[in-house]
Amino acid sequence: MKNLILPPSELIVNDDGSIYHIRLREEHIADTVILVGDQFRVARISKHFDNIECDIHNREFVTQTGTYKGKRITVMSTGIGTDNIDIAVNELDAAVNINLETRQLKSERRSLDLIRIGTSGGLHPDIPVGTFLLSEFGLGFDGLIYYYNSEMNETEKDLTNAVRNHLALPPEISFPYIVEGSKRLVKLFEDGMTKGITGTATGFYGPQGRRLFLEPRLTDLNDKLQSFSHAGHRITNFEMETSAIYGLGKMMGHSCCTCCAIIANRTTKTYSDNYKAIVDDLIVTVLERLAGAES
Repeated sequence: MKNLILPPSELIVNDDGSIYHIRLREEHIADTVILVGDQFRVARISKHFDNIECDIHNREFVTQTGTYKGKRITVMSTGIGTDNIDIAVNELDAAVNINLETRQLKSERRSLDLIRIGTSGGLHPDIPVGTFLLSEFGLGFDGLIYYYNSEMNETEKDLTNAVRNHLALPPEISFPYIVEGSKRLVKLFEDGMTKGITGTATGFYGPQGRRLFLEPRLTDLNDKLQSFSHAGHRITNFEMETSAIYGLGKMMGHSCCTCCAIIANRTTKTYSDNYKAIVDDLIVTVLERLAGAES
């Protein structure tokens, strides 16, 4: 694999030498990358920067790199869902770990810190709107990781088996999986945040137990998620990207962490009337802790 030349159909490089979808080259990417779903949230983060050295837009992928209190940080929007995360994380890794001119893997791999700042719905009454939720683990319902040769550690295997047995999902639905976040990054952000297992759904409505016109097949899914408890861990919230970030990042040697603002509570049926202020507070909290972290 080391000397393999990746063909144009597998590694698509733009005329400007950037990787296909995200349109980035290695020099555009800091060692610390903040991932957000909403492209407009990029500017809500970068407005705090001391300077912005690059501003690149392509499709839903908007990227700005600059410094915050002297720390170089990249912010990139991914759009919604694990399918977009498959593109974003693979191409971030390719941009820094593949020579895009020779199409060969570099001899030394560069490791990134990938930190998702997102919004989420809480699954317990004691996780009210306004809570900052730190994902110790990602629980994937998407099946993405099964398309790669991945290995779980013992904690991940134990939790995965416990979740599978507890939920008893129909065979037509992808087996869930658990991936652990970076212990180092969890320690960096944990003060004042609620920790738990974050469920990553394949959609916003039926896959999260919401009903509009169509009735969800798994009408008791949220109740089962709420009642899960194993080895001191519980499933705390729902969103749509974390498990893929954790799974892909771990296989590639990157460190991953998700910090979410809880803007809805699925149990109490409440929703924030000012969620942008909550997200803005979370953004500043994450930036401050990144700036204060030891190199």
